[in-house]
Amino acid sequence: MPAIDINLEHCAPAPARKDFAIGAIGAGFILRDVHLVAYERAGYNVAAIASRTPQAAHEAARLRGIPKVYETTAELLSDSSIEVLDVAVPPDQQLGVIREAVKHADHIRGILAQKPLGMDYAEACEVVRLCEQAGIVLAVNQNMRYDHSIRALKTVLKRGYLGEPVLATIEMRAIPHWKPWQQLNPRTTLQVMSIHHLDSFRYLFGDPKSIYVSARCDPRTKFTHLDGIVLYILEYASGLRCSAWDDVWTGPAREGAAADLYIKWRVEGLEGTAWGTIGWPFYPNAVPSTIHFTTRQEPGTWFSPQWNEVWFPDAFQGTMGQLLDALATGAEPAISGRDNLHTMALVEAGYRSLAGHRPVDLEEIMGEN
Repeated sequence: MPAIDINLEHCAPAPARKDFAIGAIGAGFILRDVHLVAYERAGYNVAAIASRTPQAAHEAARLRGIPKVYETTAELLSDSSIEVLDVAVPPDQQLGVIREAVKHADHIRGILAQKPLGMDYAEACEVVRLCEQAGIVLAVNQNMRYDHSIRALKTVLKRGYLGEPVLATIEMRAIPHWKPWQQLNPRTTLQVMSIHHLDSFRYLFGDPKSIYVSARCDPRTKFTHLDGIVLYILEYASGLRCSAWDDVWTGPAREGAAADLYIKWRVEGLEGTAWGTIGWPFYPNAVPSTIHFTTRQEPGTWFSPQWNEVWFPDAFQGTMGQLLDALATGAEPAISGRDNLHTMALVEAGYRSLAGHRPVDLEEIMGEN
């Protein structure tokens, strides 16, 4: 039996080309302090920026060294030197931006859209249709796939250290900062937070057959919402079960009690077990995610490789990088828009499950469109 290799390929490979001219649309925190920081570290070419708020675009450009600032999105889209768009606007505005972007397919070759790809599955399908008809390569910023412990876990699974997966779980105790646009939409945790975990389960294990969701409102979240604290089970035809507790309450941690925030994951297989933590809840402190695994190939031993990279911002090199690589090589993006429709269908099935108090097959959603 070969020795266990603890080089788990936790970082995504660099794209074949980095010099595509990127136009950034949006200038909020996630773009200014995460996307652009990651791109600068990776050596990507962010050539221009525009935002609904021109002042915010100018400030982001000053902080991150972007040479061109446009007063409107329309002006940026008309710049014939821009080849790739990083669309970082609220999800209720994303479809409108992409409708305009596809009119410029003479020079725009690729779009990195944000998750969720649409406000619902039908809207996500429309985004994919628009880009495919225009011949524009669409990728989706499902960035938990590029968290370093999740990528390391994927390597552990591919190498067979765990054998056939039996049970996988994610436990999230973290308090998100809901944005103002979120208050206009009763779909909350499943669509904004759980989507990371649903997509990661798909990345690790493929599509499940069905999902069952139970949820209650979050006592802290004052606007009307369908899903605050969310629990769900994914059923796979192989017998594998995946489950997550997405707890955005975590007890009265903001109301005077001590906080206990974390995200943990665990995978049990016939040949071994792996578990890890996600460092994101501690941002802006740079806390790397972790992995620990044991396998029958090396009885009685736990392996715990470590690294310095963190999800925010380092994982975002991978999400843009996989689009740039697809443009350079002609390959399908690792997180293509069409692939992401399966994640969006799983979210949609989750809401249908919640409404009907029943398991919902993924095919029930995808078969309707």
